[in-house]
Amino acid sequence: MPMLKIFVGTMYGGALDVAEQVAPLFEAAGYDTAILEQSTLEDLTEERPDLALFCVSTTGSGDFPGNFVPLARALDEQSPSLVGLRYGVIALGDSSYGDTFCGAGRRLDEMLEGLGATRLGERLEVDAMETFMADDAALPWAEEWIETQQLKVA
Repeated sequence: MPMLKIFVGTMYGGALDVAEQVAPLFEAAGYDTAILEQSTLEDLTEERPDLALFCVSTTGSGDFPGNFVPLARALDEQSPSLVGLRYGVIALGDSSYGDTFCGAGRRLDEMLEGLGATRLGERLEVDAMETFMADDAALPWAEEWIETQQLKVA
């Protein structure tokens, strides 16, 4: 069974909630899923998943949440080749922060692409000013992502 790893960057639990809500959709599509809250570079490189989903909230001035900083720093400093990695991004933010809205998700997306990974479809950006519960936006996006990217294996 192919492996989907969901990498979570969260401050207050919103991104984790999204990960927990979308995981069953991927399980129904035929994936073994793992939700990683304290992920390391090795989780992405040495035990490379067949598919990766990043659920990342933005803190401060477009920064990564504390639990995600070690992975982001390792990607930045070690620049591993991620050629062949297929991924998606669900970015959580608040548009009242202006230019830094979903900054962590956008920056992560650029980093992954720069390391050779391939994003499937469009990045989902969830605005806390418009969507109270992020999973209200994430669930339909994940269903559509699985369908349009032909990710179903079961």
